[in-house]
Amino acid sequence: MKRMIAAGALFAFGLQFFAISVSAQSVKSVARPERNAESTAVSTERAPKRKIAPDLEQKTNELTMGLRADRLQKVIIQMPTETPLNEMFGNALSDTEQKEMFDREVAGNKEKSGILITDLNRLSGRFRNSYDHLGLVSAELPLSKIRELADNGNVEYISPDREIRTLGHIAETTGYWNNGITDRGDADTNTWLTGAVSIAVIDSGIDPNHRLMQWTSNNTPVGTKVWSYDFTGQGVTNDLYGHGTHVASMLAGEYYLTDGAYQGLASGSQLISLRALDDNGRGSISSAIAAIDWVVQQKVNNWWNIRIINMSFGTPAVDSYVNDPLCKAARRAVNAGIVVVASAGNNGKDTNGRKLFGTINSPGIEPSVITVGAANTYGTAARSDDTVATFSSRGPTRGYRTLANGARKYDNLIKPDLIAPGNKLIGARSANNKLIQQYPSLATGTTTVATEKVMYLSGTSMAAPIVAGAAALLLDTNPNLTPNLVKAILTYTAQPLKNFNTLEQGAGLLNIDGAVRVARLVKTTMPTTNGAMLLDGALPASQTSSIGGQTVTWGKGVITNFGFLYGSDLMNKWQGMYASGVLVSDATPFSGTAISKSTTLTSGTLSLYQGAISNNGVLVSDGLLYLGANAMGGSPTPFVNSQGVLVSDGVLVSDGVLVSDGVLVSDGRAASTAILGDNTAGMTPAP
Repeated sequence: MKRMIAAGALFAFGLQFFAISVSAQSVKSVARPERNAESTAVSTERAPKRKIAPDLEQKTNELTMGLRADRLQKVIIQMPTETPLNEMFGNALSDTEQKEMFDREVAGNKEKSGILITDLNRLSGRFRNSYDHLGLVSAELPLSKIRELADNGNVEYISPDREIRTLGHIAETTGYWNNGITDRGDADTNTWLTGAVSIAVIDSGIDPNHRLMQWTSNNTPVGTKVWSYDFTGQGVTNDLYGHGTHVASMLAGEYYLTDGAYQGLASGSQLISLRALDDNGRGSISSAIAAIDWVVQQKVNNWWNIRIINMSFGTPAVDSYVNDPLCKAARRAVNAGIVVVASAGNNGKDTNGRKLFGTINSPGIEPSVITVGAANTYGTAARSDDTVATFSSRGPTRGYRTLANGARKYDNLIKPDLIAPGNKLIGARSANNKLIQQYPSLATGTTTVATEKVMYLSGTSMAAPIVAGAAALLLDTNPNLTPNLVKAILTYTAQPLKNFNTLEQGAGLLNIDGAVRVARLVKTTMPTTNGAMLLDGALPASQTSSIGGQTVTWGKGVITNFGFLYGSDLMNKWQGMYASGVLVSDATPFSGTAISKSTTLTSGTLSLYQGAISNNGVLVSDGLLYLGANAMGGSPTPFVNSQGVLVSDGVLVSDGVLVSDGVLVSDGRAASTAILGDNTAGMTPAP
C-alpha cells in the first residue's frame, strides 16, 4: 500500500521519459590541492607540481626519442581555481552562499576556457568541451604540443582522456527486510520509501520499459521511474550493452515483480540515467566528467534533488587522486552535497589465482567517494559463510605523483571503504543486450515476457549500487546527513569479516539494519561544533543486528587514510571530519612516520589503529605489504598488530604495471572472474 502511495505521488513525474542527447557546456571549477588532504593522504612534504600526467609524459618522451609518431592526443585539461570552494567547511556556508561561490567559479571558468580555445587553435589543437562546474576542459592537440600547453598559465594539469569500462536474495542478507527498517506492510510511517532521493546512474544506459524500472499501482505498471540523457554523443539512451539496467535494478528495482525477489534497496527513488558508456560497455573520461558536471549543475541550482551518483565503472589508476580529473570531478560533486559511490574494480587476482593488492580503479581511489568492493554471499541470507569475492580489487590505492628527482609518490590509501554482495546477483535484463548475446549462460528465470527477463551478473559494479541504495535509505531517513556522515554511518555499522584485512574489505560488509537504526538517531539539524552531541537518543547497548538468524556485530570503525578510527563516540559526537569541504582522511594527519588524531576534526574517546604503511609511510619497494592480518576483523574490539604483519597470500602490483580491467568481456580472465563470478552457489531465480 505504501509503495502505491509513493508511486501515485510520483506518477505524473515518473510517467514522462526524456530521451535527449546532451552535449557538454563550458569550463571549470577545479580544486587546488586541499591543505589537509595532501598532507594526510601522502605526506607533509609538498611535492613540486608537475603539470603532465605520468603516462602522457611518457608518450611525449617517446616522441622526443623517435619511438612514436606525432599524432592527435585527446586530453583533459584542469584549470586553476580562484575560490576556496574545495576548502570550505559546508556547515559554515548557507545554500545561498555556496551557490554564489559556484556562480563565481563558473564565470571564471568560462573566461579561462575562452582563452584556451584561442591557445589550442594556435597549437593546431581543437577545443572539444568545457565543464563549467568542475573546472575541466576536454580537447585534442598534437602530442608534440603537450609540453607547450603545460606552460600555459590557465592550465593546472593535463591528463589523457583515458578509457573507462564497466566493472561488472540482497534484501535479506543486508538486513533490509528487518522489521521497522523498510516498508514491509507494517504501520510504521518511518519505514515508508518516500522517493525523496533522486539518484544519478552513470553507466551504459537503462532500459526504461523493464518491469523492474516501472512504477506500480495495484500490481500494474503505470510509467517508468527512469529519466534518460546521453553523454556519449551517439544520441542513444537505451541500454544496448546490458550493464546499466542490471545496475539500476540493484539500486531501485520495483518490488511487485515476483513479490520482491529482485527488489532494489531504493525502490521508491527516481533514477536519472546518464549514458556515458557505449554498447560495448566502454567510454571516455570526458563523457563521465560531462555527466558529473551536469549533475552538479542541477544540484547547485536546485533544479533537481539529485543526492547520489553511482559509478559502476573505472579506469586503471595512474595519476594520484590529487591530479586525476575523474577524481577531481567526483570531489566537486561531493562538495556540492552529493554522495558519490564508486566500484573498486575487479582486478583482485591474477591469471594464476593469486591475490593482487594495489588494484583499486579510478575514481575509487578518490578519498571523498564511497569505494565498494564485492562480497560473495553464496546465495544465503546468513553471514557466517560470507567472504570477499576473489575478483574484488584490493587496496592500497596506487595512483602517484612524480617528484622533481623522478621518484614516485604513491597515495597508498586504504580502500575499499566497505564491501557489499556482488557475486552472481540476479537483476534486470535489457532487451537484446550484448552481454547476454556473448554469454548466454547469464540468462536465468522462466518468463518469456521480454520486459520481465532477468540475468546474472557479478562484480563490484553490482556491489556499488547496493551501497548507493543504502545511502538513499539513510538520506530518506534524514535528508540533512552530509556525504561524509553517510559514509561514516555505513562503515561504522558494517560487519568486519574475519580472515580478511582492511585492504580487502575496508570496514566490512554492508549492514543496512544497523545503518538505518543509527541514521534515525541523528539530529535533524546537524551540529557545527566538533564534539557536540550528534544523536537525539542513545546507541543500542549491544550495537549488533540480527541478519539471517545470526547476530552481526557492528565494526564501530571508520576508515581514514592509512588506518582507522574506532569507538562509539564516532556516532555519539559530531566529528569535524563529517563537515562538507573536508575529507574523512583529514582527521588523521600523517607526520611522515605515523598518523595521529586531529584535535579539530575528531573528538571523544576514539582509538586510532594504523596499518597499510611501513615506518616511512610508503609500501616497501619489493611489493611486501604490511598490515594487521585481521585488522577490524575481531569483535567487539578489533585485532591489530601495531607493528604490522606480512600479508603472505598476495602480491602487490608492481610499479608501472596496469592490470587490465577485470570485467571487460573480451578479456578471457574477466569472463570467469567477474561477469560470471566466483564458481560458487549464488542467488536462485524466483519460481
